[in-house]
Amino acid sequence: MAELGSGVRVLVVDDDPTMVRLVQGILRANGFGAVTAVGTAREALDAVGDADIVLLDHQLPDASGVEILDAIRGRPQPPSVVMVTAHGNESLAASALRRGADDYLAKDASLAELLPQVLERVRRTREVRKALAAAERDLVRAERLGAIGEMTVTLHHEINNPLMSALAGVQLLLVDGDHLEESERATLRSVETSLHRITEIVRRIGDLRQARTKTYVGGVEMIDLGPAAEPAAAVPRGTALVSLPDEDLARVVALLLRHVGFAVERHDDLSTLAASAARVGVSLVVLAAGTGAAGTHPLGGFEPPAARDYSIVALVQGDGAAATAAGADRVVQLPFDPGTFTTDIIDASRLRQP
Repeated sequence: MAELGSGVRVLVVDDDPTMVRLVQGILRANGFGAVTAVGTAREALDAVGDADIVLLDHQLPDASGVEILDAIRGRPQPPSVVMVTAHGNESLAASALRRGADDYLAKDASLAELLPQVLERVRRTREVRKALAAAERDLVRAERLGAIGEMTVTLHHEINNPLMSALAGVQLLLVDGDHLEESERATLRSVETSLHRITEIVRRIGDLRQARTKTYVGGVEMIDLGPAAEPAAAVPRGTALVSLPDEDLARVVALLLRHVGFAVERHDDLSTLAASAARVGVSLVVLAAGTGAAGTHPLGGFEPPAARDYSIVALVQGDGAAATAAGADRVVQLPFDPGTFTTDIIDASRLRQP
């Protein structure tokens, strides 16, 4: 198992050498190996492009932390930012959160304990955002493939029939063309070759199952109709039912499950979820656990039967003991790590396999 923070590049922006050494020691002790430190705003903006997470002090010699935060957030694909403030300066921390900081820490006795926890939470949130972006790209690809399917029908209707007529006419001229000059015959053969090529292109479009692109002259992107190796199929793992109120989270979970071989169904209504879970072939139910407050159901109102063939994975914030007691086979803390989420899910889905 990877260490906490393994592979995460952290930039510490602080002009206090003692604080920098303390922070670097805490991070390295917790597996954050790639730690860089700078002491000014100018150095921070020069180094920020190589960082995944920036630990940003609220006051530097040449600028305030909020000013640097604005500059960082304005960059394409910016790193996550954790603002570090003096103890008791909660108003500054709140302002930083409103302006795009991912979290904040106070320079007090709890720093050594909270720093690795905050960075790990920010790292997981960052990975979930990446997975959400991947889910959005998958949605765009699905829409493109839908448009390609419509285009294929149009091509076959509007192009293929007259194309076949034209090809038949050229071939008829060649068969009955004893009177043709050799140059005329050569021209007809060239036309025949071109028509065959167009026919093959129309056939490839009809077989198109991916929206792959390649760069044309001038940097313009065009659909690539060349042959492509089929991706390795994921191992079929049955049907996963997903019932999550957060739309972004539901899209990420559905994307990750599909990538490892689950057929995914989304359910917003508990009654339909319970009925669907009883079907043959359902191997997994993923749902949001209750908040744990008095009067709330630990599985969000879902009542699993004692005898069932599917596993239940509950996504929780905080203690998941109540969800486990209510029947969850696996509890996953939010925000989860997309890199290990599917491994946990696959392990959970095996729990009730015969």
